[in-house]
Amino acid sequence: MGGRLSDKLGILLLQKGFTIKSLTRCCFDIIARKGARILLIKVLSDANSISDEYADQMKKLSVYMGASPFIVAEKAGRTLQDNIVYMRHGVYALSLSTFRNSIENKLPYILSSNAGLTASISGSDFKNILDETGISLADLSRKIGVSRRMISRYGEGSQITVQKAEKLYNILGHTIFEKIDLFTQSIYSSSGKETPITKKYSELGFEATEARKVPFNVIARKQEEIILTEVGDKLNPNTTSLSRLLDADNLLISGRKKSSQKDIPSLTRKEFMEFEESNELIKFLREF
Repeated sequence: MGGRLSDKLGILLLQKGFTIKSLTRCCFDIIARKGARILLIKVLSDANSISDEYADQMKKLSVYMGASPFIVAEKAGRTLQDNIVYMRHGVYALSLSTFRNSIENKLPYILSSNAGLTASISGSDFKNILDETGISLADLSRKIGVSRRMISRYGEGSQITVQKAEKLYNILGHTIFEKIDLFTQSIYSSSGKETPITKKYSELGFEATEARKVPFNVIARKQEEIILTEVGDKLNPNTTSLSRLLDADNLLISGRKKSSQKDIPSLTRKEFMEFEESNELIKFLREF
């Protein structure tokens, strides 16, 4: 991880009013929150170095936490260009400058994909601009260097190369392009196998999954209730910090003997398995 980049990112987030928590040896390096916006960020010198496992965990945890996952990096093989969005294993990868612009609501519209650098046209905005400017399809066709038929397709929404986007930008401006909403929650489907604890959570009406490369072992969610669960005899202090930032509950599930830690809710595995209703578990956590 680029130490200087991580420091700059942390300072930027604090300046923008985020509360942050840094972690080590985790699938993400920083979790940041400002109001309802939660960000999971992996900071890397080279975005290509993120493993599929780490990216998979970031995407999965983001769904349960209501967060947006990002990679902030200096390069992805070669230097990341500003105001261009890259993807690595399904996670957005951005330069620090692009990330700064994004949290300031200056969202980019150029995506680096297998097709190269592309931009997406908003069909309705494209039609409106043509009506306002009075530019004909024939005129635009000559200036852009594509067929009139292709220009007419732009009015239905279309993905085009950055070279053609630059020509359109010079004639019609930036408002015809769809901005990439980096903070929209994506749907992620986990194919991981159930454990006895995640299965029990499911029986209680929660969505739950085993968590790896993070301080806790299981994350469960039911509507606005989030529970970070550790399995063992002692709770990792980082789990407590994460739960505070997420407005989540902690739960420690030990083996045959209840944990001696008195400052957190703890149950034996047998006691946890005896719950029959989700509200019984939630009540236990609330009364602790």
